[in-house]
Amino acid sequence: MSKEGKGELDFFSKYLSIWVAVCIIIGTAIGYFSPVISGTLGRFEVANVSIPVAVVLLLMMYPIMLKIKFSEILKVRRKSKPLLLTLILNWAIKPFTMALIAWLFMRFIFASFIPPALQQEYIAGMILLGLAPCTAMVLVWTYLARGNINYALIQVAVNDLIILVLFAPLGKFLLDVTTGFPVPFNTIFFSVLFYVAIPLLLAGLTRWVCVSRKGEKWFENTFIRSIEWVTPVGLLITLILIFIFQGDKIITYPIHIALIAIPLILQTYLIFYLGYFSAKRLKIPYAEAAPSTFIGASNFFELSVAVALILFGMDSGATLATVVGVLVEVPVMLSLVRIMKTNRKKFGSPSF
Repeated sequence: MSKEGKGELDFFSKYLSIWVAVCIIIGTAIGYFSPVISGTLGRFEVANVSIPVAVVLLLMMYPIMLKIKFSEILKVRRKSKPLLLTLILNWAIKPFTMALIAWLFMRFIFASFIPPALQQEYIAGMILLGLAPCTAMVLVWTYLARGNINYALIQVAVNDLIILVLFAPLGKFLLDVTTGFPVPFNTIFFSVLFYVAIPLLLAGLTRWVCVSRKGEKWFENTFIRSIEWVTPVGLLITLILIFIFQGDKIITYPIHIALIAIPLILQTYLIFYLGYFSAKRLKIPYAEAAPSTFIGASNFFELSVAVALILFGMDSGATLATVVGVLVEVPVMLSLVRIMKTNRKKFGSPSF
């Protein structure tokens, strides 16, 4: 998805928000003008899970996980402060601020514009976004900000392992408290198992086999780059499929996308500045401060979309809310990259 060695966004990532908007239009048009298509696709599901979407999402996760080097985790003792800051932001603060902000905006500030049932679903979708700190894209933001990409890899690897443990219990707790939905713990747990643990295991085995036979340079520069296209293509296909089922909502409530985007953007800047000022206070060097602020501010939206699909279905407001998170991700994160680069001297000399 990225030209990481050059520290710049590739064509797809640079215009991600545009591609998402195009997918919204295409999917909505298909769903509205050809309802027979949504009816046909709806037959291919088991236990509220769309089989085509599940397969595409699983394939989409695999290239992301290939970039994780678990050997880097062993180096964390050298610089533990930035990692601890990231973990506190991601798991002790971010899920709860997202739940609170979503609840306040949907239940009070925007209550007169959104039907009560949809309020609950939008809150649920935003909470799922808040529960999933960024993985692959944080490497792009770190490169753009000229941060320490190796340390970003450590943070990504550790966070992916923590997702396996904390996503399900935190998700059930926050969804129960804010929406009253009877969310089965097992459903969230097996969602994370299927969309994180399985591709993580397959990617780890692939890395071990390929590096043993061909070397790490070939694996990084040839193999990974040869299948990177699977993730963006899979994401676009998933979005089109989702909006085939979201057509009625988009046409009936077109302003809802903007109303969902506002609390999501507010949450992003809040978490970023908490990390920004904490990193300065802790005197963390710029190169490690950059990924520490980015990983919590951005989201692992692929996982959020996947879990929303399983819990609430393709035509739910929760799924729509997670997709809006994808829509606002790139322009907001690019603004945060500019903020970090502009203030880099305030963090001291970068360590790269």
